[in-house]
Amino acid sequence: MGNTKLKILIVDDEPSIRTLLEYNLIQAGYETVLAVDGEEAIRQVEEEKPDLILLDLMIPKVDGIEVCKTLRERQVNIPIIMLTAKSDELDKILGLNIGADDYMTKPFSPREVIARVQAVLRRTNHNTTKKASGEILTSGPIKIYLDRYEAYLKKEKLSFTPKEFELLVYFIRNKNRVLSREVLLSAVWNYDFVGDTRIVDVHVSHLRDKIEVDKKKPKFIKTVRGIGYKFEEVR
Repeated sequence: MGNTKLKILIVDDEPSIRTLLEYNLIQAGYETVLAVDGEEAIRQVEEEKPDLILLDLMIPKVDGIEVCKTLRERQVNIPIIMLTAKSDELDKILGLNIGADDYMTKPFSPREVIARVQAVLRRTNHNTTKKASGEILTSGPIKIYLDRYEAYLKKEKLSFTPKEFELLVYFIRNKNRVLSREVLLSAVWNYDFVGDTRIVDVHVSHLRDKIEVDKKKPKFIKTVRGIGYKFEEVR
């Protein structure tokens, strides 16, 4: 792949995990950069400009949650996959709430890691190609400029994480259709295997925070009980 290799930043303080991830990512054709704590992770992001970050939650100095929060506050939109332990249920949700794109629970197989990384990067590259078209999507007061990666509600510019933006785009492309959580997971997260659909619910909640006047009585994103969601045109 030469100079076209995509770069993955691995952030974990366990040598065995770093070695496992680095070996398998290199075998899959990626370039890797390593960090053992949160401070080093933030520095590596600034210096190396990785295409994706594998970020452990429990790391020294600055934990994974704070690293993710800091990067998103700085408008760094690099995809982040968080690595968590099974007992970190609340941290998983918190991580998604502050801008992580996905999470994986330890222990995980190398095959699963590569599949998740490929899924996130495939989606990212797909969107980059689409943005070049200059397409504009509209739905009532919402307007999206794909080439500029910008969304507006009336004249107010909205701030989204990459995954929130992709989810909103998919909703608007499929407005007035009932979409199951599984369909959204496959379309937006590119999962070719059974995933945790709670990630969809968290991102829908984020979108409602930003586009609904009252998220408890949403006008745009309606819940279809037992199935999923429907994005309705609002005039």
